[in-house]
Amino acid sequence: MTESQMNRKVDGFLRKDTKWKEEFELLRKIVLDFGLTEDFKWMHPCYTLEGKNIVLIHGFKEYCALLFHKGALLKDPHGVLIQQTENVQSARQIRFTNVQEIVEMEDILKDYILEAIEVEKAGLEVEKKTEIEIPEELQNKFREVPDLQNAFEALTPGRQRAYTLYFSKAKQSKTRESRIEKYVQHILDGKGMHD
Repeated sequence: MTESQMNRKVDGFLRKDTKWKEEFELLRKIVLDFGLTEDFKWMHPCYTLEGKNIVLIHGFKEYCALLFHKGALLKDPHGVLIQQTENVQSARQIRFTNVQEIVEMEDILKDYILEAIEVEKAGLEVEKKTEIEIPEELQNKFREVPDLQNAFEALTPGRQRAYTLYFSKAKQSKTRESRIEKYVQHILDGKGMHD
């Protein structure tokens, strides 16, 4: 590890962190051995190659993790990559609950980091799901309010996806209808859920 590779913001982050401090320091050392640029993004250490995100170190209540930005493209022969949530399309994590797990997996981690670098060098991209499944209750609302469908289709794909995921997560039709009703004017105004 050379001083030029290390980012002062990450130094500050590691000084403040208490729960995963030892794990973060070891993960940092392992990742920096690959000559990646250390950055600080999304309030976490992030490692890039020519400005492209390769891997991020982050911690949660129950575990800390090494997150591969294009992890869905990695082969995963050891079956250690985890999709954080069902809606995450590209990133995958390797999770740890203590330093010993990292020590035991160091060679595997190095293989995965090397593969992630090769994926980026090759210019590979994760094919994003673009098809959005519209819940029946929203389709009914489109028939009821004709301008709503046009307004919905004019939204960015990300905003459309956010709405449909939120509406669809409700288990009961009545709840889905209530959620849709709450956001009709937002959609008509061309706004996303959090605008």
